[in-house]
Amino acid sequence: MKVLLINGSPNMKGCTYTALTEVEKSLNEAGIETEIIHVGNKDIRGCIACRKCAETGKCVFDDLVNEVAPNFEECDGIVIGSPVYYASPNGTMLSFLDRLFFSSHFDKTMKVGAAVVSARRGGNTATFDVLNKYFTISGMPIASSRYWNMVHGHTAEDVYADKEGCQTMRVLGKNMAFLMKSIQLGKEQYGLPEKEDAIFTNFHH
Repeated sequence: MKVLLINGSPNMKGCTYTALTEVEKSLNEAGIETEIIHVGNKDIRGCIACRKCAETGKCVFDDLVNEVAPNFEECDGIVIGSPVYYASPNGTMLSFLDRLFFSSHFDKTMKVGAAVVSARRGGNTATFDVLNKYFTISGMPIASSRYWNMVHGHTAEDVYADKEGCQTMRVLGKNMAFLMKSIQLGKEQYGLPEKEDAIFTNFHH
């Protein structure tokens, strides 16, 4: 089994990365393969709603989004890590996630998701809520921990000093591994839930 960990911070090995590595340790200890992908330092433009992806199966802008999409399809779970920018995920991360989730048309049902947030002080829960929206619109169960998945600090050393935050990350990794394994057993025994044809309701006057 494999989990992708997405580092949305511009800093390759800062606070967000440190939080992700704490999750990664627990996943590895549980026998889960992991890969950390750094997207926060890339120039990633936003979705322009051209809908070319519906025709081609990939985003019209051939960048890191299209590189990551096959890995996303093959993995059993994904952890999205973001710093807090004005009580929201940073713009690069939002552009990446908007395009990744919208342009990748494979079934994400029962692929486990988790969000991790890093801030110096505040805005964590608002950012956490935004990230979880990508999972809940995609039929993806969310792995949780003993507290909301957040760490505090201005440097990586500060994050390590946030003992409760680091514990929250470790517990998240353990819970995520258990959830993925449980879902795999459920798939083998019961199969996935029966799909309904999608219904689209447009509200109008």
